[in-house]
Amino acid sequence: MADERVKRRLAAIFVADVVGYTRHMEQDEAGTLSRLKARRRDVLDPLLLRHEGRLVKILGDGILAEFASAASAVRCAVELQRDMSAANEGLPETRQYVLRIGISLGDVIVEGKDLYGNGVNLAVRLESHGNAGDITISSNVFDQVCREVVAEYDDLGPVSMKNFAKSVHAYRVRPCPQQPPGADGGQSTPLSLPPRPSIAVLPFNTMGANAEHGAFADGLTEDLITELSRTPGLFVIAQHSAFAYKGKPVDVRQIATELGVRYLLEGSARRSAERVRVNVQLVDTLGGGYLWAERYDREIEDIFAVQDDVAARIVEALVGRLIVPPMRNRPKSMEAYDLCVRARSLGWNSAGSPEAIYESIVLLQQAIAIDPSYAEAYGWLAFNLWSTWANAMDATGDNRRLSLEMARKAVALDANDAQSRWILGYLLAYEGQWSESDAAFDAAIAMDRNSADALIFRAELLAFAGRASEAMDVMEQAFRLNPHPTASYYWEQSLVYYVAGQYEKAIETVRRGPAYRTGARRILAASLAQAGNLNEARQEAALFMANNPNFSIGKWAESQPFRDPETRQLFVEGYRKAGLPE
Repeated sequence: MADERVKRRLAAIFVADVVGYTRHMEQDEAGTLSRLKARRRDVLDPLLLRHEGRLVKILGDGILAEFASAASAVRCAVELQRDMSAANEGLPETRQYVLRIGISLGDVIVEGKDLYGNGVNLAVRLESHGNAGDITISSNVFDQVCREVVAEYDDLGPVSMKNFAKSVHAYRVRPCPQQPPGADGGQSTPLSLPPRPSIAVLPFNTMGANAEHGAFADGLTEDLITELSRTPGLFVIAQHSAFAYKGKPVDVRQIATELGVRYLLEGSARRSAERVRVNVQLVDTLGGGYLWAERYDREIEDIFAVQDDVAARIVEALVGRLIVPPMRNRPKSMEAYDLCVRARSLGWNSAGSPEAIYESIVLLQQAIAIDPSYAEAYGWLAFNLWSTWANAMDATGDNRRLSLEMARKAVALDANDAQSRWILGYLLAYEGQWSESDAAFDAAIAMDRNSADALIFRAELLAFAGRASEAMDVMEQAFRLNPHPTASYYWEQSLVYYVAGQYEKAIETVRRGPAYRTGARRILAASLAQAGNLNEARQEAALFMANNPNFSIGKWAESQPFRDPETRQLFVEGYRKAGLPE
């Protein structure tokens, strides 16, 4: 008898609906159908092709599409809303068409070319929940895209959905008022090239529709960035800035100019159950052409050897000689590696999302259970456990103690991993173990002078020590390595400006940047207060307290890694002026 098992797959589901469709049809049925058909042909179809989406079916007044990744679906949605708005310009209201869009990520049932299941149902409900022009996404979509898609995200909280027993945590996506990389047409002041050979590794393209393969390709890109960063003779752009170009048309000269590098590494990856195929090309954007290209077709267990070989070939080509940094601890299990890749894709830069942090912890615990000697998993677990305490999610404080234990374990398992070193140094600072913290940061930066993350967190600790000038220098180094960073970098930047007494810069950093709806709002409130804008300061303080009702100045000041009493008092004074509670 034929196998009749239900076919399922993980997919990002995209549902769009025309607002006021019935009214349009009543006014001009033939014209409405004709114009919507033209919009699908001229606006929707090119975007689906660009973002590798598949139109599943037309739903009368809307469409159902699927994407291999949540990021591709959200990018397509943002561009579709913009293009629909542009197409409406100058038209009478009766001919303007506005969409609502809902996006979910989940398991779907496949029947021929059609899709069914809770993933589809949720996308439909999310779409119907929004207002005209909205893009509404589920929390698991937010966790995947918040670090990759440049936009503002409004947390809608738990939302009741028809036919869903439990409320669904949802977010609204709004195009970021800040221009993404390249949005100004390349007219911004170009970054000067560093004195040492400079390179950015662009996100590898995924060959295949499986979402897990996309995560594998991202993990491969991240690991190559890490390996190249450890080479002293190279200047390597940080991961988040490289991933700002994911899913976008590649103009190598423009990207190189925006990032301030000469060389770019492009690639693609296809993964099957037992094998992996990787294509890589090293581009000289000044000299023109490829310096080196290679294709690897290996067993999946050989992926780390492929990474090492690619890194070695690049170093030889750019530095002129082979430099082999000390070997890092590698996972003994591909299953553990996959879990860690998924966990770090959520990462510490998920805007403090509790769901993302807890999901990361579970994935990392599973990876460690499979491979108890996996140092990187312990390092990430340490940071995520610490984040539950820092974000007031750990009422007992047990995770703070456990995070330090996990960080020490990571360093013990792999003394050559810079990330584990700076994580340990950061946690030690919060324990007041200053000399040990300094030693850990010194070791991390000696191992990886390209670690923007180590630099930005060291800048925070220097600011808390009252060493504003040094903090400013280190912060600028971090931003040069990571010119398109996560919101946390702008939070740290505002803190450094505040300690330096540059209150207007601190205000602009938070108010105009992606850190505005984060805990950095209290720094904005304090900066406004110190600058004499007390009414605005109290407004921002009230907005901060709406999302942080348990905050108090005393508890906060007691928990922070202050080495300098005057700096502590500067923050306490600013918070009091802004009206934050004692």
